[in-house]
Amino acid sequence: MLTVLTHDILPVFAMLALGFVMGKAKTASVDEARAINRIAFLTLQPPLLFLLLTGIDLPSVRFDAIGLYALCEAVAFAASFLLARRVFGVPLAEAWLLGMAVVFVNSLLYIWPVTVLIYGEAETLPITAIVALDASVTFAFFIVSVEFVTGRPARAALPRLIRNPVLLTIVLSLALNIAHVPIPEPLLTAAEFAGKAAAPMTLFALGVVLSSQPVTPGPAATGIAAMKLVAFPALVWIAFALLSPANPWTDLFVLNAAGPSGAMAFSLALLHGVPTRNIAPVIVWTSVLSLASLAWLA
Repeated sequence: MLTVLTHDILPVFAMLALGFVMGKAKTASVDEARAINRIAFLTLQPPLLFLLLTGIDLPSVRFDAIGLYALCEAVAFAASFLLARRVFGVPLAEAWLLGMAVVFVNSLLYIWPVTVLIYGEAETLPITAIVALDASVTFAFFIVSVEFVTGRPARAALPRLIRNPVLLTIVLSLALNIAHVPIPEPLLTAAEFAGKAAAPMTLFALGVVLSSQPVTPGPAATGIAAMKLVAFPALVWIAFALLSPANPWTDLFVLNAAGPSGAMAFSLALLHGVPTRNIAPVIVWTSVLSLASLAWLA
């Protein structure tokens, strides 16, 4: 456990921590971090996804496992939303995004590189499948639904979806994979070269941005963080134990569920003017506290 923590998890977490420290020290500004994040989102994450999804062995994908994981996401989201709304009295839009923070894990930029370091790239198919699910279906659901809960027409989200480079890359990559279109080796090399920078740059930028936010957790943030770190992975483990016992993907799905909240809920909150007083601490503290749980589960 200690070796996994020090050799495989902390090196990835270090980029987020470095950004947080440099942000606090005013060595890096929020504006600079947002520029870095935008560059990474537009030019580095798509090549990484392209490389993963054109190379994924689709016949080996356990769609039953993906469906069960998606069901767990829906249940955990609903429970977290109701907890935030009914128990902690959080406003509608903020409660909605807190529910998103529970199920939308930082899979691509945190769990995937950690999994590669621990198990090797050949064993990352379950995480890659979750990345495809969350970056397309789950992401699109929240992009559209947050328009409803913030009182805007859903059609306002359509231009963002159509122009989203991540969604476009997923569609193109899977289409090429399904059609068995050979990818030129130079293109794969370029994608690999660019994709390697996606995770460190994005995590660093996230750390800088979060350093400007209050991170002391109140009751709502504490409850949602507990849902993220304890209830959601426990739900995934129980669901697979009862409905899909001996599924070879169970361990990595539980590992993913135990990962830190992704930054997308925070980004959507900033975009739509939703308070981040609870969302920011959830992201910070799940990133810190998941270090131990990920090392234990791995």
